[in-house]
Amino acid sequence: MAALAALAQESRLAVFRLLVQLGPEGMAATQIADRLGVSPSSMSFHLKELAHAQLVTVRREGRSMIYSANFDAMNALVGFLTENCCGGNVCTPVKACRPAKKTKA
Repeated sequence: MAALAALAQESRLAVFRLLVQLGPEGMAATQIADRLGVSPSSMSFHLKELAHAQLVTVRREGRSMIYSANFDAMNALVGFLTENCCGGNVCTPVKACRPAKKTKA
């Protein structure tokens, strides 16, 4: 599966995580490179690999290329990973991925 291969590289995983956090608005390639401390030429390569794996979409806004996470592909990947998980039983995480936000009383 191309998506798993693409995400197996540390910089590409960091890019994808950032784009997921940003939501549909996405971010310009140059801003992603700055935020993650990756050279523009390396960022171009990583974004091309993520696009090839259909994990990101790209759109032009003026002179910038804006990259966004492809949430349909992400959900399909999660579905693929959990399809036969736990011997067919419903899987529940042992603990939440992130601590719950505390609310002010």
